[in-house]
Amino acid sequence: MNTHRIIIMGAAGRDFHDFNVVYRDDPAFEVVAFTATQIPGIADRRYPAELAGERYPNGIPIVAESELERLIQEHAVDDVVFAYSDISHETVMHAASRVLAAGADFTLLGPRRTMLRSRRPVVAVGAVRTGSGKSQTTRHVAKLLAARGATPVVIRHPMPYGDLVAQAVQRFAAYDDLDEHRTTIEEREEYEPHLDAGRVVYAGVDYAAILAEAEREADVILWDGGNNDFPFYVPDLYLVVADPLRVGHERSFHPGETNLRMADVVIINKVDSAEPGAVDTLRQTIAEVNPRAAIVSARSDVALEGDPIEGRSVVVVEDGPTLTHGGMQFGAGIVAARRFDAGQIVDPRPYAVGTIKETLERYPDLQPLLPAMGYGDAQIDDLRRTLDAVPADLVLAATPIDLTRCLAVNKPITRVRYELVQVDGPPLAELLGPIVERAVAARAIAHQGG
Repeated sequence: MNTHRIIIMGAAGRDFHDFNVVYRDDPAFEVVAFTATQIPGIADRRYPAELAGERYPNGIPIVAESELERLIQEHAVDDVVFAYSDISHETVMHAASRVLAAGADFTLLGPRRTMLRSRRPVVAVGAVRTGSGKSQTTRHVAKLLAARGATPVVIRHPMPYGDLVAQAVQRFAAYDDLDEHRTTIEEREEYEPHLDAGRVVYAGVDYAAILAEAEREADVILWDGGNNDFPFYVPDLYLVVADPLRVGHERSFHPGETNLRMADVVIINKVDSAEPGAVDTLRQTIAEVNPRAAIVSARSDVALEGDPIEGRSVVVVEDGPTLTHGGMQFGAGIVAARRFDAGQIVDPRPYAVGTIKETLERYPDLQPLLPAMGYGDAQIDDLRRTLDAVPADLVLAATPIDLTRCLAVNKPITRVRYELVQVDGPPLAELLGPIVERAVAARAIAHQGG
């Protein structure tokens, strides 16, 4: 039998998952390399043998995406699998053109081959673009599930940028777990709010093993998606967040349009920040593309925690991925600075250093702010030095984490909190009702049997 030679194009997330569930144990395929993009520092490594399995005793190289054509030729590759998210349809087809021109086939794996089935009910939260509001939606859904008597356990889309073997299955229940696993700022942004609420979060690399562990303590699995990827698990209810500040992106980015078409419920977030006409246009698009989906509208309520900002100069720190591959020019920090009458929003560009300076140069259309980039100790230190240098009265931090746990700066930090508030549409609590009923009934049966 001829072995089909594969390259997987990825960004340290779906690419590893697709390998684990589709290719790892299938002798008909040989994955010769992963290519890497989007995330700094993940190329020039290996997917380790401990995770790759017995067919790959030396692991699998992870190579910069710029080397794609060379790899196709050098390894006589038959097929290239595209396995990362939040990419315009046009960019996906540019990637396909590169692959086809080099002589290989171009593949997108779908939900049927890549979604795992859970023994517990699954509620999944996804989005049409990074920065639409998945995080606050997931937090809101978790509260609703808990209020009705079910115990949700959150499983977060992967962000494994360190020791992949050590990160195969990660469980977070306390802040000490964040330190033990040497989590990045991006990871902390997603985990800390759940820990603050007393919820358990799982993440890592091997999502079959993660699911098995999470099912031991969950009534409901709550999938917290990353970027605009579709879930790794078969959802019983799929909630997809859409963004009226970027109308049109819901049909022009991959795999966000897939999510829109798969959704059971579409949540139009940020209705308090968007133009009414944009909300109406988005609602019409949803009805055309996915007429079976329930439509909910919501706002993200903003509040401050810390020193008041009225009349004071601030340097704004925003959620990093929202601004970089998410394509937003500003986030909740700029909104809060204006809403709560900051005296001045200080432009950090003249004071930026190292990788922070490089990031700002790469995204010149950003409003005067700093993305909370922190993929390693060096980048976190660049962020600290930049914040120290900006001549502002305080830092206005709109990243979901407590920055003081990662770095110490020479000025006070006021945090921006934002929570999802439903405005109209069928109540989310009612939509979750059948899930809760199943979960509570299954728990009762298990207790009787035990």
